Amino acid sequence: MYLVKTPRLLKQLYPSLLWNKARDNQRIYVTFDDGPIPIVTPFVLNILEQYRAKATFFCIGDNVNKHPDIFEQVKNAGHAIGNHTFNHLKGWKTGDKTYLDNFLKADELVGSNLFRPPYGRIKRSQIKLLREAKPGLDIVMWDVLSGDFDQKLSPEDCLTNVLKHTEPGSIIVFHDSLKAFDRLEYVLPKAMEEWSRRGWEFASL
Repeated sequence: MYLVKTPRLLKQLYPSLLWNKARDNQRIYVTFDDGPIPIVTPFVLNILEQYRAKATFFCIGDNVNKHPDIFEQVKNAGHAIGNHTFNHLKGWKTGDKTYLDNFLKADELVGSNLFRPPYGRIKRSQIKLLREAKPGLDIVMWDVLSGDFDQKLSPEDCLTNVLKHTEPGSIIVFHDSLKAFDRLEYVLPKAMEEWSRRGWEFASL
C-alpha cells in the first residue's frame, strides 16, 4: 500500500523533512532512488540529457561500490547526489546505531548533505542521530511517488498518476532499478515530454 500524492497531514507531522519546494515558480524536482546500476541508470541519464534536465540521484552505497563508473557518469553529468544508506535499510525495522552506521558507511562514498530514507521509513530518533552526525543534513521525502516499483501497476497508469499529481515545486520519485524498469522506460520519456510542454523547468535539489 502506498500513496501517489503525499497527504498534507503527513507533511505536518514531520515538518523538518523536505516534502516539496516552493510552489510559486515553474520548477519541478525529479529524483531517482536505488542506483547506480547498469542499463537503467545510463538510460535515465540519456533521457535527462535529451531534455537538458538536472535531477537528483539518491544512491545506495553498495551500488556505488559495485558500479563506480556509472556513479561517476551521474556526477559528471552535473546531477545532484544523495545518500540512500549503504544497504537500503528500512528505518522502522532497524536499530538506531545500525541505521546511523549504515548511513555513515554510504556517506564515505556518496559524500552528500542530502539523504532519503529507503521506503520513506525513518524514526524521529534516527532523524536526530543523523543530523547530529552530519550537521546541515537535508532529509528529503517527496510529494509524488510514481509507483514505478509496483509490478502490478501498468506503465500507462503509472504515467497517469505522475502527470495528474505533479505541480510546480513537486519532488517526484522514480527508481533507477531493474524492478522498476518496465514502467520507468515507458513513463520517463513521456513525462519529460509533457512537463516540457507545460513549460516547467527541471532542477536538482
